[in-house]
Amino acid sequence: MGTKKIVVFTGAGISAESGLGTFRDSDGLWEKYSIEEVCTHQAWLRNPQLCVDFYNARRRDTLAAEPNAAHRAITRLQQAYPSLEIVTQNIDNLHERAGSRNITHLHGEITKLRSERDELATVDLDGWEQHYGDRHPDGSLLRPYIVFFGEGVPYFSKACEIASTADIFIVIGTSLAVYPAASLLQYVPESARVYVIDPGNIDLSGYPQAVHIRKKASEGVPELVDKLIAEG
Repeated sequence: MGTKKIVVFTGAGISAESGLGTFRDSDGLWEKYSIEEVCTHQAWLRNPQLCVDFYNARRRDTLAAEPNAAHRAITRLQQAYPSLEIVTQNIDNLHERAGSRNITHLHGEITKLRSERDELATVDLDGWEQHYGDRHPDGSLLRPYIVFFGEGVPYFSKACEIASTADIFIVIGTSLAVYPAASLLQYVPESARVYVIDPGNIDLSGYPQAVHIRKKASEGVPELVDKLIAEG
């Protein structure tokens, strides 16, 4: 069993390889929906049924998708390094379904609903369909458990603490362009090894220790995992 503390930070690129649409790609969800229509609290107040329909569709897509080679490789790495923690920007449950644990979701979870009154008071949703008008046990309306644009990221402080413990920090499938999550690298110890697995051009000029592996997650992650497991 490896004793080094590994922290894995994942973004939309790892889920895209399982067929889940992203907002930021040229053919992504922003081409079909405006952020202002479905991804802000104002949108929820203005047209909650549209938001419910939008996230019902995202939930249905998520449940139909399957974890890919990158998700499975991370689970394999966690089996070799039991203290490994995952911080993800993704709202899907593909890490969980691949068998991983110790997962912090920064932007919410599509398979849950939350109280309108309390951002951390969540309930599991059975299946893909939310019905608008359902209420939380606290009496407030249930809404998708999604951190809308403009809202705070409730688990960001926890994620920063996790990043600060890393001996090895692995970034997968994110352009490091969405804040505050993109600033997690600033909390990683200078002594830590940093790997960034993403085929895109990413500005890593402030992180001289970072190794940029310019491959898709499903290719680059299993290769890196094999290397780290061999190290022990």
